[in-house]
Amino acid sequence: MSQFEFTLKHRDAATSARRGVFLTPHGPVQTPGFMPVGTQGTVKGVTIDQVSATGAHMILGNTYHLALRPGHETVRKLGGLHGMSGWQGPILTDSGGFQIFSLKAISKITEQEATFRSHIDGAIIRLTPEHSIEIQESLGSDVAMVLDHVIALPATHDEVEDAMARSIRWAKRCLEASTRDDQAKFAIVQGGLDTELRVQCARELSAMDFNGYAVGGLSVGEAPSEMYRITAATCPSLPEHKPRYLMGVGRPVDLLESVARGIDLFDCVMPTRNGRNGLAFTDAGNLKLRNAIHREDTRPIEENCPCLACRHSRGYIRHLFVAGEMLGPILLSIHNLTYYQRVMSEARAAIESDRFNDFLAEKKRGWGEDSKSSSAS
Repeated sequence: MSQFEFTLKHRDAATSARRGVFLTPHGPVQTPGFMPVGTQGTVKGVTIDQVSATGAHMILGNTYHLALRPGHETVRKLGGLHGMSGWQGPILTDSGGFQIFSLKAISKITEQEATFRSHIDGAIIRLTPEHSIEIQESLGSDVAMVLDHVIALPATHDEVEDAMARSIRWAKRCLEASTRDDQAKFAIVQGGLDTELRVQCARELSAMDFNGYAVGGLSVGEAPSEMYRITAATCPSLPEHKPRYLMGVGRPVDLLESVARGIDLFDCVMPTRNGRNGLAFTDAGNLKLRNAIHREDTRPIEENCPCLACRHSRGYIRHLFVAGEMLGPILLSIHNLTYYQRVMSEARAAIESDRFNDFLAEKKRGWGEDSKSSSAS
């Protein structure tokens, strides 16, 4: 029996939302679920115990960054990402494909490989599909993503199709290079904002024996409505009994709109990045804690939130930011991570009770998003 199994427990009656469990060697992942981003083997500014206390089941690490520093062989000698970081739950590692997009000014793509200049010291880095898998096997993650070709949008149809076709060929090479049975492989659907290319890519990848499937190349500047449209068009062409992961997304409303369209897993730096910059997510919308209106506010960020930050007043947290104390960004990062996990937990309960549309509408009203986008029925 495979060490990886995805069980669909329930489908929402009115939407494409799914309630599932993804089993891994390091434990189960409840879906829909959100993965905090630990790019360099750490969720920035938050200890592993604190990450666990937020309710997170699975975290993410990045192949490109860890390969540069401290080096994948060093990570392997330190016990892999689990041993090095102390996180004993499931871990997913990105392949380095996003750096093809984000470092495009210092990268070059051929059929064989992507070539980068290190953002640290300018050294030449060559990343093939095979080397990406080799690095991820050294990192010891539970889920390894295939190396894909991500391009900036807008782009011509030919450019999008070329990158999509290369992503399919690279996915096959990743699968053939894999040697670890205790590491799942997830393919990545590309195709820009072209629904026909997305469906073609999804079908070709679905014919290969991957443990899960991701939708990549979105949340890179396009309108949320475009992301929702592509997600809705892609999900029906993916295997029903494999997890679906929307990469790099996003705002709480984006998570729920995408759950309604059939997505199971998410990751994003937004909760921690915004937390470090003084913004808190709540059911009543975003709070900018640096604002003077909070100076003497004795209320917590959010009533009934169990996180460490909500043991303190808004006035105290504002003071920490104004005074330049590192505790402010730490506390808001913890609150935002906890908030994302609460939203996902509530989403799972709403799916189980066939009330996801009502739940989504209620959340959007609180966030002031009810007139900006529509749910999937």
